Amino acid sequence: MSESEQPHVVIVRERGGNVAAIPSGGFARAEHGVLAVEMLRHAGFIDDHGLISQQYRLHWDMGREYENRQATSAAKMLTAAGFRVDLDPTLDTDLLATPSDPGGLRIVGQQLLRLTDRLNGAGSPAEAADITEHVLDPVDGALVRLSEFFEAAVEQAREPGTDEGWELADRFETAAATLFALGEGLDGADAELRALGGDEQTAAPATGQALEFQEAARAQSPSLTGRTVAPSPTTPAAARPAATAPPASRRR
Repeated sequence: MSESEQPHVVIVRERGGNVAAIPSGGFARAEHGVLAVEMLRHAGFIDDHGLISQQYRLHWDMGREYENRQATSAAKMLTAAGFRVDLDPTLDTDLLATPSDPGGLRIVGQQLLRLTDRLNGAGSPAEAADITEHVLDPVDGALVRLSEFFEAAVEQAREPGTDEGWELADRFETAAATLFALGEGLDGADAELRALGGDEQTAAPATGQALEFQEAARAQSPSLTGRTVAPSPTTPAAARPAATAPPASRRR
């Protein structure tokens, strides 16, 4: 890590349970250090300097919830002021920990989980439509961005030039095409959802392609057919259907 990437402050829960803020490598100028200390003190940190070290800590026995909240607050203030902060993930209240991701490191998954929670709590079709736009927007929505992600993965898998890499690239290409098709099939669905609440904005009529896709989806839906979904076995490369690539205009 270069000097320009080194954090100015590391905020960590130490082995004994103490939450400490440790200046890392000092500050560029003395006045910057004064500003950082003021922010730390505002968040509840007190001086805890040793003979050869300088650091700050939160008061003892305030409870982990309080400590995490104050550590996150300090990190936000310092970051907003232009300081680089390395915050222990276990202290970050903005991270959403799950049993499968206790450190809250899968940030994109966290954002989608929060989005799902918001959708579950939506109070009207219009509010639900606003939330679904984050996924269905044809330019910046999650589906189109995921399609682009797998397109990039195709190139990475092909780079080594091995048979295994080309087979993996086929799977990534299928995923990209599937996601692109999902977006096409759900075109206008957010407007239709909004219209369910009597919103003045009229839902855009579904295109023939969208209707065809929806009918095919309904025919395969486990909730409508009563089927259960089992994990798909690995399909030999020779038996896999060729992926349908997105239109050339989608390629960059």
